[in-house]
Amino acid sequence: MKGHTIVFQNKPRIVATGTIAGPKECAGVVGNFVDKALLEDTFGEDTYEKAECKMLTFAVRKAIENGGLTEEDVDLLISGDLLNQIISASFTARDFDFPFLGTYSACSTMTESMALAAMLVDGGYIKRAVAATGSHFSSAERQYRYPLELGNTRPPQSQWTVTAAGATLIADMGGDKSCFQGKKIPAITAATLGRVVDYGITDVNNMGAAMATAAADTILTNLQDMERDARYYDLIVTGDLGALGSRLMKDLLWEKGVDVEPNHVDCGEIIYNVIEDEFQGGSGAGCSAVVFGSYLYEKLKKGEIRRMLFAATGALLSTVSSGQGESIPCISHAVSIEIDI
Repeated sequence: MKGHTIVFQNKPRIVATGTIAGPKECAGVVGNFVDKALLEDTFGEDTYEKAECKMLTFAVRKAIENGGLTEEDVDLLISGDLLNQIISASFTARDFDFPFLGTYSACSTMTESMALAAMLVDGGYIKRAVAATGSHFSSAERQYRYPLELGNTRPPQSQWTVTAAGATLIADMGGDKSCFQGKKIPAITAATLGRVVDYGITDVNNMGAAMATAAADTILTNLQDMERDARYYDLIVTGDLGALGSRLMKDLLWEKGVDVEPNHVDCGEIIYNVIEDEFQGGSGAGCSAVVFGSYLYEKLKKGEIRRMLFAATGALLSTVSSGQGESIPCISHAVSIEIDI
């Protein structure tokens, strides 16, 4: 371990992904890459929470299927979500026979789960794990802000919680890559574990500003621990800072002498078709999960991206803490993903 960064000796591979997204999300860049594009956000269920759980279950099954495996081949599911008691993840887990580890770091749950899966695979404790998460706009709104029925006006600094789910199948390929001959298989080469950072933001509608400091802290830690320049990565991807949060994060890094402007992209900024109509862009645990698992993963497989730092971001608030006037502590976990290593 270098500082807060774990370097993986066996380089666990991201063998496959599974993704699903709602109609608003599929009008943007991910619509051409997801495994399933929903025509309506209830997914045939009578509550939004049930729809969210069904989406996550689909993503997990699809990742296993896309990896050419069966459920019996999987050793572990690592997953979480934004709802109380991570019910989407735990209810999804009851549909499978393999063990389950529930995780929570808000919208940073995807990279936290991927980092944990990579640790267990790299250490030889398991051979294959699925790391997954998801979110739903309508379930998240009443979880963190207001019931939809109130019809509250959205302030300009707000983001739109993404209705989507994504899963990654992470495996120890060993010396046998015969079934993937001729294909580029991205590897997780390192994981930087984030610290909780609180910049004093109390506005529950301004997640980007709250999370920007955590993203900057984790990216800077990764670069320092690995003794790398930001240009080492073809792409530095943040999870869901949105337009405002991305600008703040880049300014914070610039003050530390790090320029990520040429190679930074934020999943929340690019997921929707016209960002002006969606305020600051997307957020939610499903935001980074679906953008990475569809659009970015495809670019990795094609070799268009060879080195990526994937740093999802999470705001660790609740309605209780916000109601008591607490500020919003945030976190970001990052995984270094490379091909042709």
